Amino acid sequence: MSQAHTHDFDIVVAGGGLSGMAATVAFAHSGFRTLCVDPATPVTSGSEPDADLRTTALLQPSRTLLDEIGLWQRLAPHATELATMRIVDAGGATSAPRLLRDFRASDIGSLPFGWNLPNWLLRREFVAELASLDRVTHHTGVGVSDVFSRDNAVHLRLSDGSNLTSKLVVGADGRNSRVRSCAGIGARTTRYAQKALAFAVTHDAPHDNISTEIHRSGGPFTLVPLSDRDGKPCSAVVWMERGPEAARLMHLDESSFSAAATERSGGLYGPLVLAGSRTIWPIISQIADRFDAERTALVAEAAHVVPPIGAQGLNMSLTDIGTLTNLIAGQADPGNADLLKRYSRARRPDVALRVTGIDLLNRTSMLAPKPLRDLRRGGIAALHGLAPLRRSLMKLGLGAQS
Repeated sequence: MSQAHTHDFDIVVAGGGLSGMAATVAFAHSGFRTLCVDPATPVTSGSEPDADLRTTALLQPSRTLLDEIGLWQRLAPHATELATMRIVDAGGATSAPRLLRDFRASDIGSLPFGWNLPNWLLRREFVAELASLDRVTHHTGVGVSDVFSRDNAVHLRLSDGSNLTSKLVVGADGRNSRVRSCAGIGARTTRYAQKALAFAVTHDAPHDNISTEIHRSGGPFTLVPLSDRDGKPCSAVVWMERGPEAARLMHLDESSFSAAATERSGGLYGPLVLAGSRTIWPIISQIADRFDAERTALVAEAAHVVPPIGAQGLNMSLTDIGTLTNLIAGQADPGNADLLKRYSRARRPDVALRVTGIDLLNRTSMLAPKPLRDLRRGGIAALHGLAPLRRSLMKLGLGAQS
């Protein structure tokens, strides 16, 4: 792939994570000459030390977008369907489940809720797609250092000292976005003193394509279906806990950690056995004050960050990308101010509501006092018991506009 040393791109995407690469593919698919710059080199094998072992559930609207831009055909052979979301309350005197409710995709349509894939595999397939596109330049090991916007162009300086110009810069460079900072856009951040452990386990009981979210205290313990490993059912796990407890768990030996995970799961799938390594991530909520500036648009974690609850993170980001792409498609100037203002108006109110809702769900899941845990159990039972409300909430979770 060629590297950019001068200028003349329609769009520069700052950030080469999953969202940045998806945005680059979407813009190129719409005919824009697009540069994607990534300070890191993508890790595309699950066996590498720095591999992202988390998984992502791509919900129905995300699959539609990925299909439209030619990515889904690469992902479909590796995807595990999510047919049911199971919510479990284990907030009693022991970790044993005391309430279990299933939310079935068949209640609202013929498709599953989504399809689960490992993040490292998504990176592998996205990188391969970028390499196949004539309108894409993928520049790794280099980031954006400075951004200077003007009426008719945006000027960028990269970390290797090179300079270039573009009609639009899209910040997909994470929660500490340099593009957002250069644009003078602030962000409101909420810290939870939580961390998330991400890992995979094998177990005896089949997962039956059910994503299971178990609530006790400290945060949810979520098992998401994966393909079988070594002939045994396998699930990806995100285990959210308060920081000190998460650090303790992270340093347990494999046998002790597997036992702790089994206990925290309430034994729903039988003994859990750690399959591979563990990673740990800080948990925050964050939303940018606005999603646009002069010749600048923010997407994904440059615009919003949420705790890993309800598979909202990357799916919200892909909605950003789809919305922005639809607005600029066919336009001679993708950095037109009116288009970017329309993008911010289209996305920020919905994102703000989702950030608030997920914040509430996370705080509810963290509850320690038993009377409050009892209220949580009653709330889950009531939401599931009211069929119209249950269906509306499932549609909202899939991305229906709120």
